[in-house]
Amino acid sequence: MALDTTDKKLLYYLQKDSKVAIKILASKLNLSVTAVYERIKKLEKSGVIEKYVAVLNKDKIDKNFIVFCQIKLIKHSHDYIQKFENDVLDFDEVLECYNIGGDYDYILKVIVENMQAYRNFINTKLTTLNYIGSTHSAFIISEIKQQNSVSLT
Repeated sequence: MALDTTDKKLLYYLQKDSKVAIKILASKLNLSVTAVYERIKKLEKSGVIEKYVAVLNKDKIDKNFIVFCQIKLIKHSHDYIQKFENDVLDFDEVLECYNIGGDYDYILKVIVENMQAYRNFINTKLTTLNYIGSTHSAFIISEIKQQNSVSLT
């Protein structure tokens, strides 16, 4: 779907605050409320807008221990890849999972309460998967930039 300048501005505002009133968006975009509503519906229907979420403060919910865990499978068979990708979907601790190139096959973004919770996750969930060859963990010391919005320029 081709996005015009108004669509891009609308998406910019929605990424900053998806609960902003359509009336306010209409004023910012110099459009009618109906026109903004129709554009939002078009963007949702086309899949440009996938969903709306609440971004939580990790400190307030006691989930501020973030780890990037690299995974190497024991072999690259279709079965092992499918099993891993299906199994990782069931781990609530995993926020994100990417298939990557390089020395490792996957990288996981894991969020838990503390080091003990991460150790528990590794020992009772991740390393029980018999097709994992090795893991490498990097712990977040401080968060410099964390952004949920995508630039459209």
